[in-house]
Amino acid sequence: MSVGAEIQGSWDPRFEPVRDAFASNFSERGELGAAICLSVGGQNVVDLWGGWADGARSRVWQEDTLVNIFSIGKAVSTVCVARLVDRGVVAWDEPVARHWPEFGAADDGKDAITLRQLLSHQAGLPAVRRPLPDDAMLRPDIMEEALAAETPWWVPGTAHGYHVNTFGFLAGGLVRRVTGDTLGRLLREEVSGPLGADFHIGLPVPEHRRVAEFQWPVAPADVGGAGSALEGAALMSNNAYRNPAGLSGAGVINTPAWRMAEIPSTNGHATARGVARIFEALTLGGTVDGVGLVSAESLQECTTEQVYGDDLVLHRPSRFGIGFQLTQTERPLGPNPGAFGHFGAGGSLGYADPAAGVAFGYVINTLGPRWQNPRNRALIDSIYESLG
Repeated sequence: MSVGAEIQGSWDPRFEPVRDAFASNFSERGELGAAICLSVGGQNVVDLWGGWADGARSRVWQEDTLVNIFSIGKAVSTVCVARLVDRGVVAWDEPVARHWPEFGAADDGKDAITLRQLLSHQAGLPAVRRPLPDDAMLRPDIMEEALAAETPWWVPGTAHGYHVNTFGFLAGGLVRRVTGDTLGRLLREEVSGPLGADFHIGLPVPEHRRVAEFQWPVAPADVGGAGSALEGAALMSNNAYRNPAGLSGAGVINTPAWRMAEIPSTNGHATARGVARIFEALTLGGTVDGVGLVSAESLQECTTEQVYGDDLVLHRPSRFGIGFQLTQTERPLGPNPGAFGHFGAGGSLGYADPAAGVAFGYVINTLGPRWQNPRNRALIDSIYESLG
């Protein structure tokens, strides 16, 4: 690594392989800036950061550097919804339209979609057909209205397809109608705040100074918004990422407007410690240091397999509980069958392995492979090498 961007932090000597894998990500696998935090049995045993917080390599990654963590936000959003289930104000198997009447108003089958189906990617709403304004992703009201009016792309409950960006607007729309407030505020007041977890959906302006610049490549695939020349499955897959044009972050990811907006599937900002802290509570059954996030019953429900197999959006196998990605043969979260969490675009990761007592957060500022990522793979492998 270049002078001024060395790895910093601490690690238990037993977990030297994790430190080595983290260093190798920089020297061998193209890492620019990153941080990791590993908790085992409720104790932090690795807490490292390094590299650069910008593409010009002028800002060293600091201990408190925040970065966009993309779809890790889906798991944390699910925690927020599960809290409402624990209160009895919503239920997994009741229709979403009971709380969001506009969602089930059309004669298109959405009136029967349950919360369970909505959060396990079975609702058939991964994309919007009609072209949306370029900044619509910054306006949850526009996205929620469009999704309420959208006809499912498949019969809900008969298949699954990753709701790449719409998941957060669907979850957020429900939360707003049930509580009268936003998912980001619920997260702040009931999850990240009480836990002391540096994790945000809707980042206040004073915190922007801490944010690493995300290196989003400019490519033809990032341009064009809704694919008007496409049809059927091709249109669905395109629009899941690109309608509106900046839905996934292209062209706007480093702007104040993006950071301040609440885009729960896509624009959460966190430190590795913040991610690991939330998953530490989940590793320990939903409660840590006297702070209860979810009941053991809700956590069990959320981490029980709902779907596994061909994904109509990703075009590869995916395995989901309610809101959480579950370990799968094709992309394991370690050797234990009960591990769960969520990957983020480019390779960021938050996961829990209750059998091993592991909670892990990994945050980055460059895009790596979305599917089989050698950086997070090396880190996961090094954890279990250390544990023996």
